[in-house]
Amino acid sequence: MDSQPFKTPLANILVIDDTPENLHLLAAMLTEQGYKVRSVTKGSAGLRGAAAAPPDLILLDINMPEMNGYEVCQQLKESDRTRDIPVIFISAMNDVLDKVKAFSVGGVDFITKPFQVQEVLVRVENHLTIRNLRSSLQEQNARLQQEIYERKQAEEKFAKAFRSSPSPIAIATLSEGQFIEVNNSFLRMSGYCLEEIIGHTAAELQLWISSQKYATTIAKLLEIGSLQNYEMEFRTKSGEVRIVLFSAELIDLSGTQCVLNIINDITERKRLENEFISLVSHELRTPLTSLIGSLDLLSTGQLGTLTAKGQKVLNIALTNTERLNRLVNDILDLERMKSGKITIQAVKCNADHLMIQAAEAMQAMAERAGITLVTEPVMAEIIADSDRILQILTNLLSNAIKFSEPGKSVWLRAKLRGDRLQIEVQDQGRGIPANKLQTIFEPFQQVDVSDSRKKGGTGLGLAICRNIVEQHNGDIWVESVLNQGSTFYVTLPLA
Repeated sequence: MDSQPFKTPLANILVIDDTPENLHLLAAMLTEQGYKVRSVTKGSAGLRGAAAAPPDLILLDINMPEMNGYEVCQQLKESDRTRDIPVIFISAMNDVLDKVKAFSVGGVDFITKPFQVQEVLVRVENHLTIRNLRSSLQEQNARLQQEIYERKQAEEKFAKAFRSSPSPIAIATLSEGQFIEVNNSFLRMSGYCLEEIIGHTAAELQLWISSQKYATTIAKLLEIGSLQNYEMEFRTKSGEVRIVLFSAELIDLSGTQCVLNIINDITERKRLENEFISLVSHELRTPLTSLIGSLDLLSTGQLGTLTAKGQKVLNIALTNTERLNRLVNDILDLERMKSGKITIQAVKCNADHLMIQAAEAMQAMAERAGITLVTEPVMAEIIADSDRILQILTNLLSNAIKFSEPGKSVWLRAKLRGDRLQIEVQDQGRGIPANKLQTIFEPFQQVDVSDSRKKGGTGLGLAICRNIVEQHNGDIWVESVLNQGSTFYVTLPLA
């Protein structure tokens, strides 16, 4: 025999009636409709059955021996386990007071005997639907209450962190830029009291030395959603200028788009950096230059001939001294760019000429490394500082050559992308891990810590490239596949 597939019942219904004929009739018609039915003839048995396995609905006769339907319903409503089960009374009693009493003890409906099959089915279906809707609403309310609780907890944690943070933090509306909340650290740094800030904008208070730079920064925020450590100049109430690292993030507060501003005061650090740069520039460069000159003189043999071992030691000293000199120059270069002491002398120039010039400058290095250097320029004019663009291209080509194996190729190509020129430097080297793709442009960040020793780099070249590109209102990024190679992209505005 073919077995019938099991079907999940529409609902579980408990029928309590002392008349067997009624029980059989109700059970048969409800079962036929897909309901699971349990039948009992006594109120006490019905109470035990409902408590043991609560049904979805109960059909309850009023006139029964020992315990009538009113008493059964009252006890059902007194128990937490059975309180919410809908009870439909079925009775031959048709007096208005009987119906009123049925509803007063907790019944949800009243069907008069002799009942019509369709009437019973419709009322059962209606009250099961109401129960399901109520149950769904209760679940939604419970979830909503949990979400409200979790959100309240998160807001309390945020508020506590906001108030106690040593970093100055301010929240302003995105549309008007009006401050709606600031923490004590912000008040201390700015010199303003709370009433002087709330409801006002940064422009009204003249907090930023360069309002244009702040506007550009906010525009960048709208593009990417968050900003990290942009160096800015902040003006306090007394007029003192503080150097800060500005970070921002878009947040939603009660349906209002806002900007979360986080500021770190680095004025003292910048002072120490400037002192360090001055020290490096005056106290280290001069003796380094003298030392390199002396070592070069020794290597020519004009002061005497060295043994093979002595010449080897001299070559090591000369190599390391030159590397130290490059490091000093790169540190000075990067810091001067960041502080604005090196300005970009932008003029109209031919991008294809710069690419060919960069390739020619790196050709000797490529030949020594056994690398084929392929140049694919495009005729285009850009407004740029030609020396700085050459610095970018030679740095990227130098890296590509250093990290490629002999016999491989390096490409320097350009493409037009709308109103921008896209320059690409592609290699077939070892590639860059995914977790390094963002940090590779930070100072002293290298794929392998041993690269500075093996390849002679300073770890500052890409940081300098990024700074130059940003000063040209361009973008720089890298895409890479491990063991297949990397491609560095530079985009610059066309003239």
